[in-house]
Amino acid sequence: MTANERRQRLRAVLAGTVCKSPATVFDALSARVAESVGYEIGVLSGSVSAGTLLAAPDLVLQTLTEFADQVRSITRVSNLSLVLDADHGYGNALNVMRTVQELEHAGASAIMIEDTVMPPRFGATALEIISPAEMVAKLRAALHAREDASLVIIGRIAALKAEDTRRAAERAKAYAATGIDALFITGLTKLEEFNALRAAVTIPIIVGFAPMLKREDLEARGVRLLLQGHQPVAAAVKALRDVYTHLYNGGAPAELKSLIAAPDEMNRMVNGEQYEQWRRQYLS
Repeated sequence: MTANERRQRLRAVLAGTVCKSPATVFDALSARVAESVGYEIGVLSGSVSAGTLLAAPDLVLQTLTEFADQVRSITRVSNLSLVLDADHGYGNALNVMRTVQELEHAGASAIMIEDTVMPPRFGATALEIISPAEMVAKLRAALHAREDASLVIIGRIAALKAEDTRRAAERAKAYAATGIDALFITGLTKLEEFNALRAAVTIPIIVGFAPMLKREDLEARGVRLLLQGHQPVAAAVKALRDVYTHLYNGGAPAELKSLIAAPDEMNRMVNGEQYEQWRRQYLS
């Protein structure tokens, strides 16, 4: 499946009638596993990128080059339509243009740019967001930079965490007026907040992790993507710790059988049969 086909598939979901949740992925193997259970859409967030690449917190410590390489490792081996959290675009509006170019070439299906001040200023006691004018300029720059019109550009709005609902709705309207393809909302705590932003825009809306809101309520109001958090990463950390602890304490590898993937499953996840065929074809 080509990058354009993956992007068109994502656009079909955004234009559809069903609310789906993407799989959190962070490397080639996690993407392969997610796809094997049926996922067609994946998401790579800034926090997951920092955590898995650098074992660091979500402070935009990874570089654009590192992030693009991580994206490429995923899109090279899977057909997931990959939604990317590109944080603040790694700088100003001109940096956003470079970010879109690099991530588009890496195979992204969608790129989110957010209005949060990043990294947080030392000593800041509350979330800070950039001015509406600066964010509008960033989104316009992102749209200008893309080469494939099917690439989805998303404006991520965190204003509900820093401003009242009225101002957040005004921001949503201004962001949508740039011509972006979707709006990503974080910080929702009640349905009334969502309704206010929904009334301000007609473009598709994506919702970040909002456990207090029901999927059916959001779906009925046009939400087509709902994130569920990044439990797969936390699960991987726990699994590693449990297995390392077992082995370090002298436990037998055979006692881990019920906790680990069987050899044939591991072989499928690394495309072992295909590589064996290529070995016979080209190395014999």
